[in-house]
Amino acid sequence: MMWDWVYLAAGAVLLFGGGEFLVRGSVSIADRYGISKLVVGLVIVGFGTSAPELLVSVQAALAGSPDISVGNVVGSNIANVLLIVGVAALIAPVANSDRAIRRDLIVMVLASIGVTAIFFTGEISRLTGVAMLAALALYLGVTYALEARRVKAANGEAGAIGKSEYEEEQAQKPLPLLMAAAAAALGLILLVIGARLMVDGAVGIARGFGISEAVIGVTVVAIGTSLPELATAIIAAWRRHAEVVLANVVGSNIFNLLCILGITAVIAPIGVSHRFAIFDGPLMAAVAVATLVFLFAFRSIGRWTGALLLALYAGYIGMQSVA
Repeated sequence: MMWDWVYLAAGAVLLFGGGEFLVRGSVSIADRYGISKLVVGLVIVGFGTSAPELLVSVQAALAGSPDISVGNVVGSNIANVLLIVGVAALIAPVANSDRAIRRDLIVMVLASIGVTAIFFTGEISRLTGVAMLAALALYLGVTYALEARRVKAANGEAGAIGKSEYEEEQAQKPLPLLMAAAAAALGLILLVIGARLMVDGAVGIARGFGISEAVIGVTVVAIGTSLPELATAIIAAWRRHAEVVLANVVGSNIFNLLCILGITAVIAPIGVSHRFAIFDGPLMAAVAVATLVFLFAFRSIGRWTGALLLALYAGYIGMQSVA
């Protein structure tokens, strides 16, 4: 068990280093090409930080541990909102005036409800996995088209009004493209390796205490694979990139549900335990709906709300001791 603790410590160091590189590189790419930080957070950061969930879920499904595979995704999505947004809001209030984040929140809610409904069938089949991947492709295509139109309009405005806020925003020189891409790539690599070490160590420790695979999936593995999102959100919040914090969480949740479960099911159909249909899945969907309603009503998540989110997550983890 000593080596498990070593893996945990090494993984934590790599995760936070990877988060720093990923945020700095991806934000520089966004600034250089006039891409909103929202889309960068959704696609580059959101998908990149979901890589550990993909690796763990596929490996668990192939190893005959579907509870870890499903619990990993469900638990990660709950942790992304309650834990990660909560921590980020304590560092700096998380506000977002971009309408696109509310559009993507709706997608996250629909995906959460849809996947929870699938849980009641008791299995995620290969055909269902293909449908999930098709839905993800449609979502990415629409997001890209809307962003391309937004960038075109923004460039037109900048050219028409001459010196403006647009030019002032561009005054801060981003990293050279090659350096920014290298930083983002290095960040992703460190995040994946760090998460792998964290999960290996955490699962080893949990199994040593006789904890069930379902509980390991929604707690230890979920938190472990969510650490890239946590590291990225902490760095983004510290640097006051609110768009990256929210987009990181929303993008990661969408990818977890549609991409991770979709790819895993195509490789090997996933059996779903009853607890995910009656408890963890509905809770995941409820958290997504509550986030959507809150951000539509208030447009900002302050420190007190962040503390409440963390308290709710602590309660959820505490409930696992009796699960």
